[in-house]
Amino acid sequence: MKIVAVQKTSLIDYPDNISSILFLSRCNFRCPYCHNRELVLDTLPKIDERDVIEDLKLRKKYIDGVVITGGEPTLYPDLIDLITEIKEIPLLVKLDTNGTNPDLLEELLSLKLLDYVAMDIKAGLEDYPKVVRTYVDTDKIKESIYLLKNSSIDYEFRTTVVPPFYNDKTAKKIGELIKGAKKYYLQQYIPRNTLDPEFMKIKPYPKKILMRFVEILSQYVRTEIR
Repeated sequence: MKIVAVQKTSLIDYPDNISSILFLSRCNFRCPYCHNRELVLDTLPKIDERDVIEDLKLRKKYIDGVVITGGEPTLYPDLIDLITEIKEIPLLVKLDTNGTNPDLLEELLSLKLLDYVAMDIKAGLEDYPKVVRTYVDTDKIKESIYLLKNSSIDYEFRTTVVPPFYNDKTAKKIGELIKGAKKYYLQQYIPRNTLDPEFMKIKPYPKKILMRFVEILSQYVRTEIR
């Protein structure tokens, strides 16, 4: 387990709750537009896990829950141990994931260790390698989607809308992939600190284009712009 940063208070990252955010290093994707390059490339020093837990215990009166993000948290098998300690404080837990480890996700769900999951949908399944710049077993993506849609916890799917990768066809493919899900968010692309410096030059879509995607998606899933 490698926690590399902590945001002590957030009012927006865990819907309807005040949270602390734990940032875990390492990722199995190489999305060129990612703005967490230090996490992806694992260049930051580790923070002592015990110190993090003790600080959360001291602050439990002021926060409702903890967001565990990355990087990709499910790369760490001992994620279960970390979340168990957080739940024992007790605090709510929201997990951010790319959905590539459905086995660990299923175990976390069966142990009732998660209260909210936000899963990134990077693209239509056949376009994943182009977007994340590595091999992806898309059956695992589909399995994670299935697990969340059939779970009893709150969840969301979301996509950062990057112009080279997202168009009307993408919206339709993703809509079909997550059809019937509780909610799907389109996140506006903000070009900053990108993993691939060339993506700093890409201009985000204007809102009217995002609204067109919402219209396409609305026949499949409730969609909002974030």
